[in-house]
Amino acid sequence: MAQTQSASVALDRFDLAILAILQRDNTTPQRVIGAAVNLSAPAVQRRIKRMEEAGVIRANVALVDPAQVGQPITIFVEVEVISETAALIDAAKREFTAAPEVQQCYYVTGEADFILIIVVPTMGDYEALTRRLFFGNNNVKRFRTFVAMDRVKVGLAVPLVG
Repeated sequence: MAQTQSASVALDRFDLAILAILQRDNTTPQRVIGAAVNLSAPAVQRRIKRMEEAGVIRANVALVDPAQVGQPITIFVEVEVISETAALIDAAKREFTAAPEVQQCYYVTGEADFILIIVVPTMGDYEALTRRLFFGNNNVKRFRTFVAMDRVKVGLAVPLVG
């Protein structure tokens, strides 16, 4: 996974067109991408490599349906902490990041300090996770749980303007 970050990478219309295709299906052959955006396959390869090295393309992954692999429950959790010192916030970020059940974690403004997106096989598993992540953390003031009833839209595609 390319994680190198640069200040800013200039993306032209070819880069944006390539990204649009890759966001739909990152297994699209480079020759097919090239034909679609009017570039050679080697030119497409160079552009993809540059965007990976710059951190524009963060990873190439498979999107897995949680229910198909025994993780049918999606839960959104607002977490409010007691103290927002840098050290305690960093500790919370590390703890939430380390939990495999936490798919996404956002440090946010507003009443909550963190929003977590969690997948679990059962509510019993979620209860065990709450004991570990929230009740076992002296800096968690309160947390609020929202259980998803239906996955209406799930994705990580970024709208591209260009």
